[in-house]
Amino acid sequence: MRRLHSLTGLIPIGAYMVVHLSVNASVFGSPRLFQRLVFHIHSLGPLLPLVEWSLIFLPIIFHAVYGLIITKDGNPNTQSYPYNSNFRYTMQRATGLIAFLFIAWHVFHMHGWIHASFWVNNIAHPLFGAQFSPYNAASSGAEAMQASIIVPILYGIGVLAATFHFTNGLFTFGITWGFWISAKAQEKAKMVANVLFVLLAVVGMTSIVGLYSMSQEKIAEVRKEEDKAYELLVETGDIVPNDHKHSKESKYYHAEESDDAAKAESKR
Repeated sequence: MRRLHSLTGLIPIGAYMVVHLSVNASVFGSPRLFQRLVFHIHSLGPLLPLVEWSLIFLPIIFHAVYGLIITKDGNPNTQSYPYNSNFRYTMQRATGLIAFLFIAWHVFHMHGWIHASFWVNNIAHPLFGAQFSPYNAASSGAEAMQASIIVPILYGIGVLAATFHFTNGLFTFGITWGFWISAKAQEKAKMVANVLFVLLAVVGMTSIVGLYSMSQEKIAEVRKEEDKAYELLVETGDIVPNDHKHSKESKYYHAEESDDAAKAESKR
């Protein structure tokens, strides 16, 4: 179970985190590129929930639950033995707990956990959840990040915790699976893990800064470009129309909302 736990931390969770942070970081240099990447992801259509649950949510749930069991049975002793390995042991457990809480909040904040209209309108939105709209990715992400100064601070803490937990977990993964046994090999692996932590932390912070620093004028400009891209991709059949994936400030959201109301009225 411990080997499976360490493996899921690397594949698929760790691999997904690297891709997720990299995609999000693209918003700093080009909101248009970020939206294009999000469109590619959502072009999976009905297959997207299957991919998310099989490769992301279920592995994360298993890794988190078994990680909590390991943490419960652990016995940190950094005060008695203030060595680097003991410090990393304690930090691995602490960042695991922080990352677990952060991911749960992050998914609620951006996606609301459940996509049902009743849940989104009556529970998620009143609690500042479901703020991210995939078809208006950069603009809605910026608005969600700028809702309060507390938001980017929480994201910063969460990203640092998640990246440390992954990179230090990569180091312990090699020990658990017997890839680096000698002290010399472990020191080299530790150095690689430290460098990777710094790189991923910078990538993660880049997306936070990119979204938080986007001006209101830029957000309005980006939203118009997102709507144009959506219209084109719907015409070419690359994505399926979906009003739930639009920001409420998008003209397409309101247009489809009006169409739905007209259809309901005609049925009556």
